[in-house]
Amino acid sequence: MKNYLQQAENLLKIRNYSSKTRKAYLMYIKQYLDFAQKRNLKNKKEAIEKFLLEKTEKKNSPQTVNLALNAIKFFYKEILKDSKKIDLKFAKRSQKLPSVLTRNEIKKILQNTPNQKYRTAIALSYGSGLRISEIQNLKVGDIDLKELFIHLKGAKGKKDRITILAEKLKDEIRSLVSNKKANDYVFDSNRGGKLTARSFQSVFRKSLKKAGIKKPATFHSLRHSFATHLLENGTDVRYVQELLGHNNIRTTQAYTKVMNPNLKNIKSPL
Repeated sequence: MKNYLQQAENLLKIRNYSSKTRKAYLMYIKQYLDFAQKRNLKNKKEAIEKFLLEKTEKKNSPQTVNLALNAIKFFYKEILKDSKKIDLKFAKRSQKLPSVLTRNEIKKILQNTPNQKYRTAIALSYGSGLRISEIQNLKVGDIDLKELFIHLKGAKGKKDRITILAEKLKDEIRSLVSNKKANDYVFDSNRGGKLTARSFQSVFRKSLKKAGIKKPATFHSLRHSFATHLLENGTDVRYVQELLGHNNIRTTQAYTKVMNPNLKNIKSPL
């Protein structure tokens, strides 16, 4: 098994998969091989079906089940060189609406974040639609304070994209990056290097609680709110798609369900 996992890791690195995807693939491949071995399952289709069924019964999300299936397909096709197609359909993804914060709630969160570095990170995520990983990896040279844009390099899917920068954040960002070089992280830790995703999430949760907001919001809700509020302001969905870096416009259109003004204007008969 160690040999298989090493082969998989090497190939994933060669194919330039992200470290997050590599870690997930290797974990699911190992889980699957352990599962099949313990139950002495020799039939490939039966082994995969039972493995995925167990994940579903353990209340794993459809996204998790699909990721596990992708990892297994990668293992058979790329490592074992098994050309026989795995005829299994992906799990149906849940159609949950994104958790969106109001403008007033975001204002309260910022007011309840005393640390300037984290407050700026929260404001920037909302004001520019950045993922937490993009905040982590943001470098001084990626920000153009004069033209008010951010050039994100090697974001999700190894893609570059341009997004907007709020003018009211210029002074805070200028303060954070003063005396830093272009290749330095904007949001660095006191010990050097970038801050962890956990630290951003932790500060956000504390600020959310202090603000008295009961919504099941996470740091990623700031990005959801950015998209929703742009659409509410009348921005064309295609421009929002470009700012978010979505491949498929249908992903962006999900936000139109959250801000549907026709539904919001309907009065309850009660």
